[in-house]
Amino acid sequence: MSRLSPVMKICCAVLLATVLGACGFQLRGAYTLPFSTLSISLADSTELYAQIRRNVEAGSATRVVTTSAQAEANLIVLSDAPQKNILSLSAAGRVREFELVRTFSFRLTDKTGADLIPTSRIVMKRELTFNDEQVLAKEAEEVLLWRDMQNDLVMQLMRRLAAVKPVVASTK
Repeated sequence: MSRLSPVMKICCAVLLATVLGACGFQLRGAYTLPFSTLSISLADSTELYAQIRRNVEAGSATRVVTTSAQAEANLIVLSDAPQKNILSLSAAGRVREFELVRTFSFRLTDKTGADLIPTSRIVMKRELTFNDEQVLAKEAEEVLLWRDMQNDLVMQLMRRLAAVKPVVASTK
């Protein structure tokens, strides 16, 4: 079996980088949020609050503040509702599949209360098969799916926050 020469390896790496660059591939990087301070209307002891705060502060120059009076923008969480629905049953009447649904409603306002993002929803859905003989494994899988849904939710929220165009006050 012949090995590739170092020159061939370098050529292959350059070719791969060129192809990836040409197709528009870009690593997920930091978000540029159009405001310097943000308040989040969630209890600061929740995992979702911590994850949103971590993503905002690590990925941008924006700081999360505790009161809406200090903030340039206010993320108002209207609802965050996880649901577990039965999708299908076996002939014996036992659950075969579940659907996990998380609905997150929010809006973003500026200091004056004007909407930067009107009331919006992010809905995440995942399907989970179930087997009575693998209860512990399926419970662990469900926990992982919920965590994955929350990660996706925060990433979608960050993209929406980064896309906000601040309203410029007109001078007449």
